[in-house]
Amino acid sequence: MRFDDIPYLTWIIWVILSAATVFAFFTAHWSNVFVTVTALFLTILPAVFSKRFDVRLPFSLMAGISVFVFGTLFLGEVFDFYNRFWWWDVALHGMSAVGFGVIGFLFIFYLFAGDKYAAPPWALATIAFCFAVTIGALWEIFEFFMDQTMGLNMQKSGLVDTMWDLIVDCVGAFIGAISGFFWIKGRQMGPAAMIDQFVKLNRNAFRKVKHQASSRWPPGTRGRD
Repeated sequence: MRFDDIPYLTWIIWVILSAATVFAFFTAHWSNVFVTVTALFLTILPAVFSKRFDVRLPFSLMAGISVFVFGTLFLGEVFDFYNRFWWWDVALHGMSAVGFGVIGFLFIFYLFAGDKYAAPPWALATIAFCFAVTIGALWEIFEFFMDQTMGLNMQKSGLVDTMWDLIVDCVGAFIGAISGFFWIKGRQMGPAAMIDQFVKLNRNAFRKVKHQASSRWPPGTRGRD
């Protein structure tokens, strides 16, 4: 991954998290050190993944991941946005679930090398939905772990908070997955633009797209022969 493949917003978040880590270290706020280091690691992870597997990520996807991690860990925990704004947790879970629904669809589609006939659209969308909900469930486990080990309060009201988070995750995952379904059908809706960008940036990975000329295929996504 080149430097110009990383959004400016992600760079800004990295600088803020790095500065916050140094400040927390010198002021001996060890829980904040752990939170900021974890947030920094999670925001760097997509860039590492991109370089390791030679996959180009859309700016919107990388920026979205950075904003989510920054919002949920740094603003949510260090600046207590979860308690200041009742809607903060719901908004973050909804946004992330939509994103993971799209990521799940792209992951499965990527494994099929862009072969839209390898599985029916509804199957791809279902797998994407399950992927996103699984990530949401794992995040709830992460919140529980952080609360128990670091003395944080990420789960707030416990079971009630967790269940509402999972419900929001399911709604967001459905939106992301159904966007992939309609994208295959040749219709642009919701986050489908992100799917379109990913395919265009990684034409070589979608080899079978080149041989599947179809009026239903979204414009601009066919590879070059």
